[in-house]
Amino acid sequence: MSLFQNIVIILVLIAGAGFLSLTEIALAGARKVKLKILAESGDDRAQKVLNLQENSADFFAASQIGLNAVAILGGILGEGAFRPYFMSFVSRFYTGPWSETISFALSFTLVTSLFILFADLMPKRLAMIAPEKISIAVINPIQVFIKVCKPLAWIINALANLLFRLFKVNTTRDDNITFDDISAVMDAGAQAGVLQKQEHHFIENVFELEERNVPSSMTTRENVVYFTLNESEASIRQKLAEYPYSKFLVCSENIDDVIGYVDAKDILVRILNNQSLLQLNESTIRNVLTIPDTLTLSELLDRFRSTKEKFAVVINEYALVVGVITLSDIMITVMGDWVTPIEAEQQIIKRDNNSWLIDGSTPIEDMKHALAIDEMPDEENYETLAGFMMYRLRKIPRPADTVEYAGFKFEVVDVDHFKIDQLLVTRLLEETLQPATQTVEE
Repeated sequence: MSLFQNIVIILVLIAGAGFLSLTEIALAGARKVKLKILAESGDDRAQKVLNLQENSADFFAASQIGLNAVAILGGILGEGAFRPYFMSFVSRFYTGPWSETISFALSFTLVTSLFILFADLMPKRLAMIAPEKISIAVINPIQVFIKVCKPLAWIINALANLLFRLFKVNTTRDDNITFDDISAVMDAGAQAGVLQKQEHHFIENVFELEERNVPSSMTTRENVVYFTLNESEASIRQKLAEYPYSKFLVCSENIDDVIGYVDAKDILVRILNNQSLLQLNESTIRNVLTIPDTLTLSELLDRFRSTKEKFAVVINEYALVVGVITLSDIMITVMGDWVTPIEAEQQIIKRDNNSWLIDGSTPIEDMKHALAIDEMPDEENYETLAGFMMYRLRKIPRPADTVEYAGFKFEVVDVDHFKIDQLLVTRLLEETLQPATQTVEE
């Protein structure tokens, strides 16, 4: 054959190998979620791609048969076509015993470079750009190619399956989507600008409902405002005016003797009707939902939905009231700063780029978001920043006690009756950064 004919055949082989490389990466990289959307919109080719992904053994066997056959044939033809011309070129400068070897090396390098560039590298990079679009475009011709290679592909697959069984290799593809997968998609969407920052934050918080326990979002025991059965009318009016709550616990004598709760609007109706508030009775006291402090926020949402309630009392294993929580508290956890109530606005105060004043009762998840910390050590042992300090110090903290972790210094600023009121959190500079430590001033 002439040089022109050899070049045409090599170009055809390169095109065939490039097509197979393009198809292989596109079909492997096409995302099922997008393909299912296309299939549901009526594109039969998307469903064919999904079916091929479910049973990909025949395709990969046929693809490898084609790629290897083309590469070998291209090498044989290329070496025979270009070697005489390189021999003639080399003989102008060198006529020694190595001229044959040099000519072979040059022809081999040329053909190999052409295949690498046009049949491997460029097609695969193109396939990674839009795998779903390309896989749909090539699915029909590739199915014809698979049928042509079916007999030989069956033999190769049988041998491969035998080897997999001998080495006990599980070839079943795991298509289960985990939270990490969804989180990665959300991060990619945020970086691409598809998701706005606040939307990404909301979605992330929704998933955290499965991990965050009720105490991380409740109103703690010491902050619960309640009425007793013998509460005076003046005291009731004062609490209604002073605290912007819509629901108040009703207790017998102390907070652990819960009877129920009253809705502020019911009391307001009594006031408007000039009725006495000297005695809270069955007409105003409602049954209250009681939940354990081990529930997650997601479980509490289910409980609210099943009971049609929006207010619950949280008790611990000793049947002591540890706080109250409402549906609004859960929504605040999801929405974050957008709906933060007035009394919680000062939990985290950013002083500058490297320091924060943080309330000791701040939930760990909120603190992690504010400081951009991925995880805290042994998080299952505490719910708040104060709990973190007590866990790391192994004692009741006092002012000036510090803990260093994740490039931050946590210093106790104010303690009130053993309760950590406020901490100063400072970002450590790189030159002062040390492994996680804690220091205690005795």
